[in-house]
Amino acid sequence: METKAHLNEAHAKMYEWVKELNFYTEELTIFQNRLGEIVSKNNNKDLLAELEHFQNQFIRHREVMDTLHHAYTQFENIIVDDVKKNSIATNRRSIEIPANLIDQHDTFIRIYKELKTDFEKFLTKTL
Repeated sequence: METKAHLNEAHAKMYEWVKELNFYTEELTIFQNRLGEIVSKNNNKDLLAELEHFQNQFIRHREVMDTLHHAYTQFENIIVDDVKKNSIATNRRSIEIPANLIDQHDTFIRIYKELKTDFEKFLTKTL
């Protein structure tokens, strides 16, 4: 299901999503640093296996965020092109936000929050 939005609303949505990704990127950096601290203080093989799991998950999430950022930029370019073609009444014209883009964003957020919860539980075990 595609969602219609005014051009300025669609632009604002892409800006909001990019800001979210930037926040999650910074948060992952904090998580990475925390992993490094735990590794330097532990040599338990079971713990190291869990650390490796989270390390791999963080890497994969960064890859997904890069892909999403690119998709947001591409859609933003479509919005800009539409405005360039006809700059009259841009606040009244609508554009379809592709359903797959919305779904990818929502899915990423859900999975990221699950990862964060799992990592926080892991951190409480290691204290």
